[in-house]
Formats: sequence, structure tokens, C-alpha cells
Amino acid sequence: MADAAAAVAAGAGEGREREPEPEPGAVAVGEAGAGRDAGAVGEAGVEAGAEAVGSEGFPLDEGFRLGERVPFDRRSRVAEGLRAYGLIVAMWVRSTMTYRASFAMTTLGNLAVTAFDFVTIMLMFTHVDALGGYTLPEIALLYGLSATAFGLCDLLLGSMDRLGRRVRDGTLDTLLVRPVPVLAQVAADRFALRRVGRITQGLLVLGYAVASLDIAWTPLKILMLPVTVVSGAAIFGAVFVAGAAFQFVAQDASEVQNSFTYGGTTLLQYPPTIFAKDLVRGVTFVVPLAFVGWLPALYVLGREYPVALPEWVAFLPPLVAAGCCALAGLAWRAGLRAYRSTGS
Repeated sequence: MADAAAAVAAGAGEGREREPEPEPGAVAVGEAGAGRDAGAVGEAGVEAGAEAVGSEGFPLDEGFRLGERVPFDRRSRVAEGLRAYGLIVAMWVRSTMTYRASFAMTTLGNLAVTAFDFVTIMLMFTHVDALGGYTLPEIALLYGLSATAFGLCDLLLGSMDRLGRRVRDGTLDTLLVRPVPVLAQVAADRFALRRVGRITQGLLVLGYAVASLDIAWTPLKILMLPVTVVSGAAIFGAVFVAGAAFQFVAQDASEVQNSFTYGGTTLLQYPPTIFAKDLVRGVTFVVPLAFVGWLPALYVLGREYPVALPEWVAFLPPLVAAGCCALAGLAWRAGLRAYRSTGS
């Protein structure tokens, strides 16, 4: 039996094809090749991962890929920030519109509260015919430009004054670890759609002024109104951002910021002739809030500005807005770099 089993096993071994034995050099080459292939796959995976991370919006001011510096693209950074801002705003809008009745009531309440400012001016004119040499429709033009521009800015960037609270309690750190620009997150935080009530009220007053004023309207004067509103919103936005940057250092300076934003729009709702010239110079050359409404509005009204300036200065609000936004961006960048967290 043992002999038979051995014979069967020998026959089976002869019938099966014998695998060729590798040459000694081939083994070394194969192992080396496998190592190179694995290394190549690993490097390709790292590169693909780095590109994927970059495409998803993770790049910092100076990125690195496989130990090499990658040039920073500011345009992609700005596009990324705008996209993130839009997504956060859309989230808050969906949350707000879940309770439509509440949204309608808070919007109407916001419109009514801000309308009291103009009602106060109207009550003044029940006792006087002019205020600082300006009639009610003329002041309505000043009021409408300022209120609409500030309302637009307050809608888009009104949450910037909360930054000081985040710096104090350390919740700003949660924004820093997210792959989204911090400015976009802070600006869109708790986006309040009810603030369109302020914009609506400003537009209503501006419409009343345009309908009541006896002005020879030209295409240039008509164009100046929307350009002034947009430029004024940008100037107010720059003040919001610069004030928020100051809070990185002061930590509790929201009221200082509000004195230039909310206080600034209240200042611009009245004619410049009732204020001291030093104050008028300050809001013209230091904090250029005069370009939000006074200078363009006085050109439309055909009135002289209290501070001697050439007439073409009234057309500078877009350039002033661009300069203010650039300076505010530098201030924000410096403030963010100086941030050292709470340590807790």
C-alpha cells in the first residue's frame, strides 16, 4: 500500500507543470521595482491628496506641496471667501424663513423703529421752515442716501461688532481651525434678514426726496444716487472691518466701533452746516464718511460744501471706498496675526 501511494504521488508530481525558479538577479530587480512602484504610488497619492485639499479650499497664505512653496493666489482666496459667505448666509436665511410670520413681524418692527428717526426730523419742521438752511426734502435726500447705504452695509456686515465677544470668550478659535476665511465667517455669523426693514425705510425716504425736490435732473445726477449708495455701503463696511480689527487688541471696543458706524449714519442724516467745521473736516479727511452722502448730495442739490473743496470731489466716492476697503483689509490682516487666543 505504501509503495502504491508513493507511485501515485510521483505520477501526480510529474503530471503537474513545474514552476520556473526565478534567477537570483531577477529577485533583486523585482523587489527594487516593487519598492520604486510603491514609492511612486505613495508620492502620487500624496500629490493627489495635496491637490484635493487645495481644491477644497484649505490653502493658507503660503501653501506647501511636497516640501516646495506654492504661490498664493489671492483671487482664489477671495472667491473662496465669497462662496463661504454665501453658504453661511443661505443657511441663516433658511433658518429665518422657517418661521415666516416671525420674520415678517421683526422686519416690520425694524422698519418702524428706524422710521422714528425721520419722524423726529419731521416734527422739527413743524416748528421751523429750514434746518441749517436746508428744507425738509433736501434733508430727506441726505437722510435717504445715508440710511440706505448704512442699511445695506448693516445687512451684509452687521455682525462684525460681535468679534470682541468672541475674542474674550475664546470662541474665535473655533473659526480659526475651519478651512474658511475668518472674515467671511465673522461677517456672515447670525445673518439677520430682518435688517432689510432699515433698507426699505431708507429707500422710501429717498423716493420721497427725489419726488419732492425741484431739481433739474440730468443723467449724471441720476446715476450718482445708486453709485453713492453702493460706495457709501462699502465705506461703512470698511469702517466695520477696521473696527473689528481694533477689537483684536482692545477686546471690548464694540461701542467705539458703533460710534463711527451707527453714530456716523446719524451724523450724515443732518446737513453739515449745523456742525462745527472741525468736525466736518474730520469726517472728510480722517474718517471719510462725508463721501457717503454729504458731498454727492450737495452736488445734486447744487449747494456748496462748508469746507472749500473742488466740485470734482463729489465724484470720488467709488475711489474713496476702494481705498478704505484696502486699508481695512490690511488692518484686519494685522489684527488677525496679532491674535493670541485666551489660553483656555
